[in-house]
Amino acid sequence: MTYDRLVCANCAAPVSEGRCRVCRANRERLQQETNPWASLSPAALLTLLIVLVGALALLAH
Repeated sequence: MTYDRLVCANCAAPVSEGRCRVCRANRERLQQETNPWASLSPAALLTLLIVLVGALALLAH
């Protein structure tokens, strides 16, 4: 999940807006995480998995 969909429990605003200090701190923490898979949607991951399984099936055949 990306931080633009998270809602702050402190101010009830989207974390991506950074209205309060809790939002700003969590936004900074989430932006520092540099996991390349974190930015992909579940649909993109599923498509990638299907493509990889198809490629493996072609190589095995």
